[in-house]
Amino acid sequence: MQVMDLIDLRGRAKTSAFLTANSDQYQAWREAKLALTPEGLEKLLISIENPMQFNDQEIGAIQKALIATNMAIYDLGGIPGESKTELVRRNRQLGLNRLDGNLCSDEDNVTSLRVNQEGRHKFYIPYTNKRLVWHADGYYNDSEHQILGMTLHCVQQAASGGESLLLDHELAYLHLRDQDPAYIDALFEQDVLTIPPNIENGVEIRGARTGPVFSILDNGALHMRYSARKRNIEWKNDSVTQEAVACLSEFLEGSNPYIYEYRLKPGQGLVCNNVLHARKSFEDEGQDEDARLLYRARYYDRVSNT
Repeated sequence: MQVMDLIDLRGRAKTSAFLTANSDQYQAWREAKLALTPEGLEKLLISIENPMQFNDQEIGAIQKALIATNMAIYDLGGIPGESKTELVRRNRQLGLNRLDGNLCSDEDNVTSLRVNQEGRHKFYIPYTNKRLVWHADGYYNDSEHQILGMTLHCVQQAASGGESLLLDHELAYLHLRDQDPAYIDALFEQDVLTIPPNIENGVEIRGARTGPVFSILDNGALHMRYSARKRNIEWKNDSVTQEAVACLSEFLEGSNPYIYEYRLKPGQGLVCNNVLHARKSFEDEGQDEDARLLYRARYYDRVSNT
């Protein structure tokens, strides 16, 4: 089985392996998916020759990794890569063009993830040193602006902690479907997950967002919208949905060989099709220049040809 075969096996529209009506298609995709999923993230680590840009071979290696697992780690050879301009340029080579701007992103729409207690940043967990629960980025975005691709680039590690936990969302889907296909049907419903309005100082700065957890993109790829947070989130109040959410939570918090734990080093970065991810808490020491700093770029695109 070749990695590229996964694209054909997942199908499109009515032939999609991700629709529960297509059990034969799903079984073929499932067998190939599990066979091609590596046991450790180290097998998805790709060394980059020129930190300014990827070459064709490196792009091919990244795309191959993403077809198999929806993620890859690149390594600039110990060079921190502090330029956001270069980061965005590298991302364009992967077909990541439409940057998502958000409340706390920088002026260039790339977000500097560091401890920041200034302004509105202090209200959001990513800008603290606290643990981040499982989620896919942009779960509060509207349906026309879903986050399909993301890069996370490390400029400076924390003194300790801050490891990323990563799970290919297709494997979360696979687990739920194996437990009960009814879970999948429930999570495809358009009204299954609602994020309430974001109200800041009495002013609504974002309306409520309601939509599915799972959806199928035009190219046949599976997209997932999810957050494990307990507050400011509303799940459809029916028994199948509640069971599905509990099943997924147990899967994410249990002993799971498909969850990768990795602490990015300076000059390393995650490229992914918005996989499920979480972050462990961390501690910084010294001055601001020694504090943990990662750049996050979120896109309305998937990595091309994946």
